[in-house]
Amino acid sequence: MLFVRRGYLLLMAGLLLGFSAFSFISLLYSNVGVPVYSDGMPSEIEIDFLYSSEKQGWIEEVIPMFEVWFERTFNISVSVWLTPAGSVSSIRDILNGNEKPTVWSPASSIWIPYMNTQWRDVTGLNYDIAVDYWPLILSPVVLAGWGSVIEEYNITGFMDLYYLAKEGVDFKYGHPDPLLSNGGTMTVVLEFAEAVGKRPEDLTVEDLMNETVIEIVSTIESKAVMYGDSTGFFGSWAAGSGPGTIDFFGIYENVVLDNSLLALNKWNDPLVAVYPKSGTLMSDHPFVILNATWINDLQRLAAGQFLLFLHKPEIQELAQKHGFRPAISNVPLDQTSFNPINGLQYEISIPIHKSLKGEVLEAILTLWVKVRNG
Repeated sequence: MLFVRRGYLLLMAGLLLGFSAFSFISLLYSNVGVPVYSDGMPSEIEIDFLYSSEKQGWIEEVIPMFEVWFERTFNISVSVWLTPAGSVSSIRDILNGNEKPTVWSPASSIWIPYMNTQWRDVTGLNYDIAVDYWPLILSPVVLAGWGSVIEEYNITGFMDLYYLAKEGVDFKYGHPDPLLSNGGTMTVVLEFAEAVGKRPEDLTVEDLMNETVIEIVSTIESKAVMYGDSTGFFGSWAAGSGPGTIDFFGIYENVVLDNSLLALNKWNDPLVAVYPKSGTLMSDHPFVILNATWINDLQRLAAGQFLLFLHKPEIQELAQKHGFRPAISNVPLDQTSFNPINGLQYEISIPIHKSLKGEVLEAILTLWVKVRNG
């Protein structure tokens, strides 16, 4: 399981010590555009948070708590300006200069190498913009479907869909468009990884060009009946429209949690999460304080406190109300939510893969046009 460990927290706690010398730092940086009192202490700090929309409910719930906590702790007002966006569009907005956030948090760390590759290519600058990052909350990508159908065909991963298609079994498949949705991108990455027989982090561009690999992914995609622009759409669409509308779809685990019992109550068949036996990718919602010239040291300091606040056990527990697993190892998982009754596994026993290379992800997004169901 992917968890933030104590050693990291001790490292980050060093930021707290920075505030003991806050007057000195404020005097050094009092000319960086931050309002200050006459004694040199800042009266206010503003940070911009560009984050993936999947966690919008949790973030909007805890931001007022952070702003109150920060002011009470440091006697300094902080304002966090929120901009929810899709992971792919957030990258475009940063690269074209439309957004200049202090903190960037896509839905998954698979976008970190891709962002750095694009940053160097687009700007011509010889450094990475996303250097250090830490997971905030966790939600694995799963292959969801109706319980009766998954049991009938013993579905254990994406290759099983390929074998069903080759056997002539008629079924309906779907996932979000990878050019619009992180969930769609992660699903297609897993399709290619299973087709190649490698972990995503070991994939090469040459692997993707293999005609057998392309045929496998194209066959799976030939069964697609919908490419939505969000993962949440598929869960609500399936639960609302019932079996026969769609059989299998790639989504986040939390979408199954939101819709499994709704489907059971309405159609007498639950939606169930299949955790691919070859492994999956974790939507880990990395917190990235950008390595960018538009961010000053006071904003970095406040952003560090924001990260520590989001990792507080009580804040991580709130994330579970929104269907996310905590990223901190000492926060217990809510067994009333994460259980087979809700279509989920409590413990994730399959491998959790690492991020793939930026150029490989770019190649997959390019190949998507070739393998998708037109």
